[in-house]
Amino acid sequence: MNPHKHTRGLYKPEQAKESCGFGLIAHQHGKASHELVSTACSALTRMTHRGAVAADGKSGDGCGVLMQFPESFFRQVAAEQKMHLGRVFGVGVVFLNTDMAIAARSRQILEKHIENETLDIAGWRSVPVNPSVCGQTALDSMPCIEQVFVNAPPGWGPHDVERRLFVARRLAAAENMNLDQPDEQFYVATFSNLTVVYKGLVKPENLAEFYPDLKDPRLESAICLFHQRFSTNTLPNWKYAQPFRFLAHNGEINTIQGNRSWSEARTPKFQTPLLPDLQKIRPLVNQEGSDSSSLDNMLELFLAGGMDVFRAMRILIPPAWQAEPNMSARLRSFYEFNSMHVEPWDGPAGIVMTNGRVATCNLDRNGLRPARYVVTKKNWITLASEVGVWDYEEADVVEKGRVGPGEMFVVDTQLGNVWRSREIDEALKARHPYSDWLTENIIRVASNDEQEETAAHVYMRDNSQQLPVFQKLFGVSNEEREQIIRVMAENAVEATGSMGDDTPIAVLSRQPRSVYDYFRQQFAQVTNPPIDPLRERSTMSLETLIGREHNIFQETSTQAHRVVLPYPVLNVVKYRKLLELDQRWYRNQVFSLNYVQQEGLKAALERLCTEVAEAVAGGVVIVVLSDRDIGHDKLPMHAALATGAVHQRLIRDGLRCDCNIVVETGTARDPHHFAVLFGLGATVVYPYLAFQ
Repeated sequence: MNPHKHTRGLYKPEQAKESCGFGLIAHQHGKASHELVSTACSALTRMTHRGAVAADGKSGDGCGVLMQFPESFFRQVAAEQKMHLGRVFGVGVVFLNTDMAIAARSRQILEKHIENETLDIAGWRSVPVNPSVCGQTALDSMPCIEQVFVNAPPGWGPHDVERRLFVARRLAAAENMNLDQPDEQFYVATFSNLTVVYKGLVKPENLAEFYPDLKDPRLESAICLFHQRFSTNTLPNWKYAQPFRFLAHNGEINTIQGNRSWSEARTPKFQTPLLPDLQKIRPLVNQEGSDSSSLDNMLELFLAGGMDVFRAMRILIPPAWQAEPNMSARLRSFYEFNSMHVEPWDGPAGIVMTNGRVATCNLDRNGLRPARYVVTKKNWITLASEVGVWDYEEADVVEKGRVGPGEMFVVDTQLGNVWRSREIDEALKARHPYSDWLTENIIRVASNDEQEETAAHVYMRDNSQQLPVFQKLFGVSNEEREQIIRVMAENAVEATGSMGDDTPIAVLSRQPRSVYDYFRQQFAQVTNPPIDPLRERSTMSLETLIGREHNIFQETSTQAHRVVLPYPVLNVVKYRKLLELDQRWYRNQVFSLNYVQQEGLKAALERLCTEVAEAVAGGVVIVVLSDRDIGHDKLPMHAALATGAVHQRLIRDGLRCDCNIVVETGTARDPHHFAVLFGLGATVVYPYLAFQ
């Protein structure tokens, strides 16, 4: 499925982000009540300042509540609709087109996939709404909102149903988007027997007015998440309102483009007996729209595949573990073991989440989004992005606190437990002998300054005669050599200048520009300052892993095989060590980026991609793309072009996570060049010409 098939103009839906207010209220011992739901709606009202309001004075960026599945309420409203519900049933909240014919088509698609999953449809319910509280902007895009009730076969448990609903929903969405004229309004907000959501483009104070269900005293819950959205760089949309199916998020996922790309690359590795048809529902993570919704997709996949909440959240949003001096070795081993098979979803992130049983809050490792909690005598736990979201008596407060950077706070309403980061981490590190597995299988390539200095002198002596040829071929100017490369070599810092930069962006320039220059705007798309791994080394690491990736749903000793490099930029010594590794585990092959002129660039690229794909399928783990073997009768294809083409071909063939891409190039000479290569798929870069 092409995620951009139906987009128009300059708007890029894959860049949608938001910065919002969020919170949750949960009864520690799972006692459901309507009071808790109404209090959550009132708390949401106090976050109105967290979102924007349209000129009509009523349309908002989106707000909503996500609650524990109110089974009793749904049984009562279903009975009013003459529906028969079984022992285990689920409810889907569906946004449909206001055109009745298009809505009927979408409804038919969803029903088909529900029945294909051996589930029975009990009936549809039109959700009562009050459009008078909506502004014109919201009304213009308002969908028809309905609920579908689905019965499970006898003997099925709640989680069995949950997985089948998950697959049915994903297949229905995929079929709709692959139509020549898809229904852009068709969206299943939740389809579950664990949770249900009520959300829309209204001001928080009007949410309960818009959905009369929220004021119905029969609607009771022990957990209620609430969220007020502030769209950073996109227009409001009903389906982008939060909470999503499991979580609500305050912040931005600044690594979203890489997260989405790598989720697609890892899809062939994801295997679990609980989801035998997993490969049928690709892409597993939506490639456009809200960054928060993509994170919700990944979390939903992990939970549906059998992963528990603790592990899922701790590997998606891990704490700073590489440079944490007080972290136990066993806990560090847990994070290191999992780090190879899924990367962090990084950025300023505060997240509240529920699966209907537990309510949790996670903060990213920098802790740039606040989260404070209050425990009261009636066993209510309130956690929000600010204090004072509802009026409790100070005398009723049992405990106050905050969730710190990289921490996790969990309320288990079934057991009545409150889990904090320490208890969670103690449980996680004790599950397997991660330290033993890593000790037996890991290879660390450490730096040796004396050895590397000696090797550099020998390397320069043997290659100095060819240096002018390489400089001319790869366009190294005196200005670049003196003002950029020299500064990095002598001071170990990136070159900086004053008085600004009036150089035209590459696409508008009249001068020949490097391919790298065309990607500069890709590194200026976030509203937060970039994280510097040198100045913020306590939370960041440049450690790079080499080896095959494995199935995240399994944890075995064979998944610990890897090579650890301190940096993703190699010098001659580390490059040679990489090629000298045990060929049983780390077989390598070098592919030339140079081609004869008669072949043509396009044909050469296609040939290179095919050769690499065949080699990886045959067992090659370290793919070296090198432009070093220059010749009078050869032309070099640009390293960035080749890296991106090979990376995408390997993803398409389901082979990307079976190998690592090492780029040996003379084109990479400043930090931006390296960033582009890493962004296009390179694992490590050996900039031989820059070192010369």
